[in-house]
Amino acid sequence: MSDWQFEEEEFHTSTNVGTLGRILRLLIPHKWMALGFMVAIGAVAFIEAALTFIGAQIIDQGIIARNPQRIVELVVTYALMMFVLAFGVFVFIYLAGKLGQRVTYDLRKAMFDHLQTLSLTYYNKTPVGWIMSRVNSDSERIADLVSWGLLDVIWAVMNIVTALIFMFSINWQLALAILPLIPSLWFAALWFKARILLHYRESRKYNSEIIGAYNEMITGVRVIKALNREATSLEEFGDLTRSMYRASYKAAWYSALFLPTVQIMSSLAVGAILVLGGQQIVGLTGEALGLTIGGLNAFIGYVTFMMWPVQDLARVYASMQHAIASAERAFSLLDTKPDIVDRPCAVEVDSIEGDIVFEDVTFYYDADKPVLTNFSLKVKAGETVALVGHTGSGKSTIVNLICRFYEPRAGRILINGRDYREIALHSLHSKIGMVLQTPHLFSGTIRDNIRYGRLEATDAQIEAAARTAGAHDFIATLEKGYDTEVGEGGVLLSTGQKQLISIARAILAEPQLFIMDEATSSVDTLTEALIQKGMETLMEGRTSFVIAHRLSTIKNADRIVVLENGKIIEMGTHSELLRQRGHYYSLYTKQFRREREAELERALEMA
Repeated sequence: MSDWQFEEEEFHTSTNVGTLGRILRLLIPHKWMALGFMVAIGAVAFIEAALTFIGAQIIDQGIIARNPQRIVELVVTYALMMFVLAFGVFVFIYLAGKLGQRVTYDLRKAMFDHLQTLSLTYYNKTPVGWIMSRVNSDSERIADLVSWGLLDVIWAVMNIVTALIFMFSINWQLALAILPLIPSLWFAALWFKARILLHYRESRKYNSEIIGAYNEMITGVRVIKALNREATSLEEFGDLTRSMYRASYKAAWYSALFLPTVQIMSSLAVGAILVLGGQQIVGLTGEALGLTIGGLNAFIGYVTFMMWPVQDLARVYASMQHAIASAERAFSLLDTKPDIVDRPCAVEVDSIEGDIVFEDVTFYYDADKPVLTNFSLKVKAGETVALVGHTGSGKSTIVNLICRFYEPRAGRILINGRDYREIALHSLHSKIGMVLQTPHLFSGTIRDNIRYGRLEATDAQIEAAARTAGAHDFIATLEKGYDTEVGEGGVLLSTGQKQLISIARAILAEPQLFIMDEATSSVDTLTEALIQKGMETLMEGRTSFVIAHRLSTIKNADRIVVLENGKIIEMGTHSELLRQRGHYYSLYTKQFRREREAELERALEMA
C-alpha cells in the first residue's frame, strides 16, 4: 500500500469514545498545567461577557441617565477588566502552547522508545513513511486536540454559557426566545463542515494520486516514449485532474455558502431581538419588563458573541475526527507487541565466546515457505565460518537467528551450552558486531560514527580502531580528517569508505561474536583488499560468521558451509571443497572466470 493510502485511512475512521478517553489521559502527567489554562479560559470568557454587560450599564446608567460620575466609574471598571482580560489571554495561550509541546514530546518519546523494542518483522511489513507519519504528524495532531482544541472547546462553551447567564439576568423571556438559535447554528455549522470535509478529502485523495502519477510519468518517461503512450498517459492524467477539480470546486462552493448562512441566521436573530425588545420598550416601560435600551444593545452583542463559538465547536468537532484517527494509528503502534522479548528467566551473561550450536532448527517467515528445516550446525569458539549459497538458500536467515532478530520456530540455538532465549537480549546484542552489505552511517562526523561502537571511547582509541580497519589512511587525506561530516546516511563518502568506517566501528566495540554480511559485494578490488585486511584483524580470535558474494574473500575461513534450500550440501575448507569438485568448486570457478574476463576487458579499455 502506498504512503498516501495510509494517510487516507483517517477519512474512514469514526469517533471512538475509548480512543478519545485515552487521548485525554495524556493530560494526566500535566494536570496542573491543563487545569491552569482551563481556569484562565473560564475567567476570560466571563470577563468578555461581563464587559458587554458593563457596556449596557454605561448606556443605561450613564448616558441615558446623564450621570457623568457613573460613566467614569464604569469606564474605569471596564479598563481594569480589560487589563485582567489581556493577562488571562496571555496565560491560557502560553499554557496551551506549552501543554501541546509537552504532550507532543511525551508521545514521540513513547513511540520512539517503543520502536526500539519492536522486532525486525514489524519493520519488514510496515512502510517507513507510515512510521514517520505516526511519530511526526499524528503526534502533533493529537497534541493540538488536547491543547488548542480543548482551549477552543472550553472557550466556546464558556462564552455561550456566560452569554446565556447574562441574557437571562437581563430579560429571561427574550433569552428563551433566542435560545433555539444555538442548536440551529450548531446543526448548520455541522452540516456545512461535513460536506466541506467530504469534498476536501476527495480533493486530497486525488491530489495524492496525481503526485503518484507525476512520479510514474517522470521516472517511466523512456518507456512511455518508446511505446508511444503519451496520449494515453495524458488522458489518464486528465481524468485525475478533472476529478480533483470537481471535488475542489464543491468544497469551495460549500465554504463560500457557510459564512453567509451563519450570518443570515444571526441577522434574523438580531432582527427578532429588535422587534420583540423594541416592542417591550416602546409598548410598555422598560423598567417594568426588565429591559432597557442598554439591555437591548447587550442582547444584540451576546447573539453576535455566540456566533463564533458555535462555529469553533463545529470546527473542533471536525478536527477531532482527524485527531482520533491519528490517535488510533499512534496507539496501534504503541500497542504493537514485539515478537522477540526476554523470558522471565533471562539472565545477563559476561561472555558468549563459547561454542554456538544449531539443534534441529526450523524457521520460516511464511508458514507455507520454510527457510530452514531441521538445520543443525556446531561452530567452535573462535572459529570463522563462511556461509555460501544462492539467493534464498538461508544464509542471511542463519545470521539473523544468531543475532536473535528472529527466533527458531522449532529446535534450539545454544551459546555456551545455554539456550540463547535464556540470555537477556541486551546482553546478547551488546556482544555482537555486524558489518552489513550496505553500511549505514549516521549524520555527523567520521569520529562520531566510529565512536558509535563504544560511546565512552577516547579519540586515541577511535584512531587506533581506524588504523586497524585500514580506514585511517583515507581519513587522513580529508581536509577535516576525523571531523569530516559524512552527510545523511554517509552520502558524502564512497561505499568502500563507509564500509571501512563501519569495520572500524565494529573493531572499537570489541565484539565477542562477529558477523559480516556481503561486506565487499559493492566495492572495487583495491578497496576489497583493504576491507579484507580489516576483517581479518577483527575476526582474529573471535567466533565469526561471514556471508560473501565474492568467494575470494573467504579462502582463509576455517570452514565453508555451502547451503541450498536451507540445507547443508557441502562443508569444509576452501582447498577441501575445491578437491571435491562439487557445488562449491562450480561456483568458485565460474566466479573466478568472470572476474578474470572483467579484468581483461578493463585492461583493453585502458589500452
